[in-house]
Amino acid sequence: MRVYNFSPGPSMLPLPVLEKAATEMTDVNGSGQSVMEMSHRSKDYKPIIEKTEALLRELMGIPSNYRVLFLQGGASLQFSMVPLNLAGSVFADSKAKKRMTIIDTGIWAKKAAEETAKYMEVNVAASSKDKAYTYIPTAPAPDANDVYYHITWNNTIVGTKWDAIPDTGNVPLVTDISSSILSEPLDVSRFGLIYAGAQKNLGPAGVTVVIIRQDLIGTVSEQVPAMLRYDIHDKEGSMYNTPPCYGIYIIGLVLEWLKSLGGVTAIAEINKNKANLLYDYLDASKMFYSPVEKKFRSLMNIPFIPRETESERKALLEKSFVSEAAAAGLVNLAGHRLVGGMRASIYNAMPADGVKALIAFMEKFEKQ
Repeated sequence: MRVYNFSPGPSMLPLPVLEKAATEMTDVNGSGQSVMEMSHRSKDYKPIIEKTEALLRELMGIPSNYRVLFLQGGASLQFSMVPLNLAGSVFADSKAKKRMTIIDTGIWAKKAAEETAKYMEVNVAASSKDKAYTYIPTAPAPDANDVYYHITWNNTIVGTKWDAIPDTGNVPLVTDISSSILSEPLDVSRFGLIYAGAQKNLGPAGVTVVIIRQDLIGTVSEQVPAMLRYDIHDKEGSMYNTPPCYGIYIIGLVLEWLKSLGGVTAIAEINKNKANLLYDYLDASKMFYSPVEKKFRSLMNIPFIPRETESERKALLEKSFVSEAAAAGLVNLAGHRLVGGMRASIYNAMPADGVKALIAFMEKFEKQ
C-alpha cells in the first residue's frame, strides 16, 4: 500500500509518472534500452532532454531570451555559482568593489548569504528573524550599483512565501524557487535568474534547473572552474559533462502530467484548495496552530505546532503525533530539525485525498 508522503524533499512523485517510468524501465521509445543506459549524446536521448526543456518553457512561459540549464549540485551549489557568474571578477582586489543585496527570510536565504560573502560584499537589507521568520519583510529598493538582488521565493522550513515580486529596477532579481516551482504562475520576465532543485516539485534529487536571462551569461572570470560556469553549460546544451539523464527524463514525465491537468493555472487552484483545507482546520483547532502570518502562508510547506506550552508535554505530543501518523500511512510529518514541530509538504503531486486524510487523523488525534 502506498503511503501519503509529506516529505519536504525528496518528495512524492505523481503516481501516473511512476507507473509510466516503470513500463519504460527497460525500453524507452522503442530504443530497447533504459534511459539509465543511454549515452547522453545519443540520438535516443537528445529528444528526451529537448522535449523536457520545451515543456518547461511552455508551462512556465519562459521568454525566448532566457536560457534553461539542467545542472547538478542542488540549489546549494547555486549559492556559489550565482555570485561567481554574475559578478565578473570576484577575486583579489576586486572583491571590495562588488556587492549584492539579499532579504533574509530563513535558513536557506542565510546559507545563500554566507556562501556569497566568500566572493563579494553582502547587504542584508531586511530580515524576518525578529519573529522567527514567520513573515516576509518589506523589501527595500536596491542600490543601483548592486550586482544582483536575491530572495528565496518559498521558504521550505518555516512555511512562508512572497506575496508579490519586489521591484528591483535595473538590478537583476535572483530567486530560489526550489520548493514552489510550477506550483502557481510566476512572471519569469521579472527575474534575471531563477534556480530550483528538482527534488521537491519537479522530479527526483540530482537535477537543478537554472533559468537565466541571456545577457547575464558570459561575464564570468576565467578563474572560475569550467563546471561552475553558466556560459560553458549553455554553450554545450547542459552536456559539458554527463548530465543526470534519468532525472531529466522523469522531470519530462512530470511536466507531461502537469500539462495534462491543465498546466500551472490549473494546478495553482488545486494547490490553493488543498492548502486552504489544512489552514482552515489549523485555524479552528484547539490543539494545533500555524505560526505563519496569514498573508505570507506557503501553499507548499505548512508547519504546525501544538498549542501546549509546557515543554516536556509539547515534545511528547509532537513525538506521538509523528509516530502515530506514520503508522496510519501519513509519513515524514516531523518539522525541520532546527525548528521542531510538524510540517506537511503538499507539493503538486500530493492529492487532495492526502490532505483530507491528514486532517481526519489530526481530528482523531485531537479528540484522543
